[in-house]
Amino acid sequence: MFKFLKDVNREMQKVSWPKGNELTKYTIIVILTVLAISVFFTVVDLGITQILEWL
Repeated sequence: MFKFLKDVNREMQKVSWPKGNELTKYTIIVILTVLAISVFFTVVDLGITQILEWL
């Protein structure tokens, strides 16, 4: 188990963590993408509901 934890620690040191500016930019991109997809699916859902009501 200790060997595993040492290996994990060694691998985590190789990870390239984003800087503050990058993290902010990526967070904004993710939030905007989620909002855009939510709006898209809301419009599609409303459209399908309207079509089914007409039938």
